[in-house]
Amino acid sequence: MQIDKLKVCCAVAAALMFRGNMVSAQEDSLRTRELEGVEVVAHRRPATTRSAAPLQVLDRKGIEQLCVQDLSEAVKRFSGVTVQDYGGVGGLKTVSVRSLGAKHTAVRYDGVTITDAQSGQVDISRFSLDNIESVALSIGQADDIFQTARMYASAGALSIRTAAPTFEDKPFRAYIKVKGGSFGLFNPTLRYEQKINRRWAATAQADWMQSDGDYPFTLVNGGLVTEEKRRNSDVKNLRLEGNVYGEMGKGGSLRAKIYYYDSERGLPGSVILYSNTANERMWDNNFFVQANYENALSEQWKVRADVKYNYSFTRYMDVNDKYAAGFQKDVNTQQEYYGSAGVLYRPWQSFSVSLNTDLSRARLSNNYVDSPMPKRWTSLTALALQYKTTRLTATASLLGTYITEQVVQGERPADRKRLSPAVSLSWRPWEEQGFRVRASYQDAFRVPTFTDLYYLRIGNTNLKAEKATQYNVGMTWSGEAGFLSFLSLSADAYYNKISDKIVALPTMYIWKMMNMGEVEMKGLDVNVHGEIPLPLDMSLALTAAYSFQHAIDVTDEKDKNYRDQIPYTPRHSGSASLALENPWVNIGYSLVASGDRYALPQNIEQNRIDAYVEHTLSANRSFTIKGKVKLKVQGEIVNLTDKMYDIIQYYPMPGRSWRLSVSLQY
Repeated sequence: MQIDKLKVCCAVAAALMFRGNMVSAQEDSLRTRELEGVEVVAHRRPATTRSAAPLQVLDRKGIEQLCVQDLSEAVKRFSGVTVQDYGGVGGLKTVSVRSLGAKHTAVRYDGVTITDAQSGQVDISRFSLDNIESVALSIGQADDIFQTARMYASAGALSIRTAAPTFEDKPFRAYIKVKGGSFGLFNPTLRYEQKINRRWAATAQADWMQSDGDYPFTLVNGGLVTEEKRRNSDVKNLRLEGNVYGEMGKGGSLRAKIYYYDSERGLPGSVILYSNTANERMWDNNFFVQANYENALSEQWKVRADVKYNYSFTRYMDVNDKYAAGFQKDVNTQQEYYGSAGVLYRPWQSFSVSLNTDLSRARLSNNYVDSPMPKRWTSLTALALQYKTTRLTATASLLGTYITEQVVQGERPADRKRLSPAVSLSWRPWEEQGFRVRASYQDAFRVPTFTDLYYLRIGNTNLKAEKATQYNVGMTWSGEAGFLSFLSLSADAYYNKISDKIVALPTMYIWKMMNMGEVEMKGLDVNVHGEIPLPLDMSLALTAAYSFQHAIDVTDEKDKNYRDQIPYTPRHSGSASLALENPWVNIGYSLVASGDRYALPQNIEQNRIDAYVEHTLSANRSFTIKGKVKLKVQGEIVNLTDKMYDIIQYYPMPGRSWRLSVSLQY
């Protein structure tokens, strides 16, 4: 009995020593060895059901379950989102949230916002999905108060975060993927990750994509139906990206990125009856470097800083006899210098206050005659307060904006100053339940772009900023439900209003940009996600999203389009997906649906664009070779039913197509 007691005592003492909670001089006779620490580099997935404002997240696991291979395809799965797609592999793709327009949507890439002072919107087709860890869509006042002031200035934000490197049994990782498919698609990707030492790591990625884009489509001209082929829809682009990660202990953390994008594409234009000629081409070059630094100085204080330089070059050419020289060539160059700094103070566990300030300078130059060559200086400062417990989250912020511009010639707009408040609240009424109610309000605005202000003769330097007001009320619930191992639900009703909307209107001789529009939006967003465990080590994941949008023009009662649905905004839209995971071959099915839309403000039959449902079926299988190399094979059939449809009128989307990818990871 005494021997047994002695064994028990020794075991307890050894366990306590391993945990590091007990040190005794009596243990000097025991040999100890300090084990090498395990490094875990990851970002916590935001809690969508706890968020006080609508938040949707698609992480790496969800991306793989859906088998999507394009960022725009992933974004289409979110409720309340309209992706404007001009068709084809290389077509422009922009994001509008709750009918507010793409210019009200910020796109953030690894913490720093992507900007385009010329057009005010971001083409998300520029970003690869292969190295993305998560995609998140937030609407209104976000719970994260420790972010750049630019994020407070947007009505909605699409946040893209790339995957940080992780190392297990070796100091490097290599990844190669080759994807091919219909219409001459060829897309190889190469990524390499290297652990430099205990604190530093680096990654590099390169991918090339090309496609001839000459897909068939059906042209309906009254009673005449013909089979045509899309012309001048080819695309070639190259993406290069490098990252450096530093974890410096008490010195904080540093992440630096260098990015380069080079693209040449044909612009097929709209489908014109009896004419299949398209000679427009576009060249895009984008280069930026950015760095992010964060440091927790103590339990109460945190600081952060971001810097970025962005260079963007665009060349457009159209060969046509209608021009005196036989062609038109437009060249635009943008440069931006950007800096942001923030401090977070937490005097006690449940209360935080942050102050974030951004400064930027943007410049546009082009080859236009008498070009104003504008420069814009922008100052944004956001003060935010947050009270957060397990049952209640309350956030309030105030954004101050100051913008001034200079031009080489011509008139410059007046300086702009504005204060924009926002508040949000999330409350869990019952401690033991996963049910929450939430409400939020935000005043947001977007300044006129350089195109709005200065483009040739239609620009107007007297334009005011568009003002957007957002109200949201919703509920969320998550937990177990019957045979479901996990179920989450969210439903949000909202009311938005845009005033001083910038539109192009005809004057005596030419069109001119004016502040004449006023739009009201009422809607409902619903999201459901469930997981069902099955026998034989199988599981089934279900995801569904539905949006109702009643977005009407209320500018003038005398207008023919008064209270008509605004262009390219379906009343009903949604998506659904099923993913069956099993030890053999994983199967995925998804659909994206959109109701009728109108191409022009007046809701008449000739302006109507028909509803559509696009189905995608996918299958994938992963293998492990000699315990070191991971092989994954994935195949997809996109637009399974070969549905002919347009997202933008007269820009037909591809019919049925296939894609096949093979990836190796070592």
